[in-house]
Amino acid sequence: MPLHLIKLAVGCDSVKELKEWVAERMQTAKKKGLPQHHIHITRMVPKRDAEILSGGSLYWVIKGEIAAREKIIGIEPFRDKDGIGRCRIVMQPKVISVSPRPMRPFQGWRYLTDDAVPPDLGKSAAGTIAAMPEPMRRELRDLGLL
Repeated sequence: MPLHLIKLAVGCDSVKELKEWVAERMQTAKKKGLPQHHIHITRMVPKRDAEILSGGSLYWVIKGEIAAREKIIGIEPFRDKDGIGRCRIVMQPKVISVSPRPMRPFQGWRYLTDDAVPPDLGKSAAGTIAAMPEPMRRELRDLGLL
């Protein structure tokens, strides 16, 4: 059973914006001749990397909701130019919308077990729910209609 990570998408207001951000990074990587992987750098290295690499994803929290995920394909510890330990989380550059679920703010990342992840949204549902204004989507969710 894979293990997942969950992380805040700081400065990102929507799944659409996250997709645009990842696409921009992929264009830059392509111009530089780098692999087409989305890389997120974090300070701490996950200790349970074997479980994460067996099919885990990074779930993004956007504006207080778990809203999207990207499949993790690598975890690369390294030291930055100042000698500080860091970690590259390497992901496939495909952002997948998930059924929004509320999540309180936290620092860094957290583990998320496979039985606790929100389901992926199908293409038709993803477009409809993601296109809704956020206040409306939150209210419908709070009423149990989403």
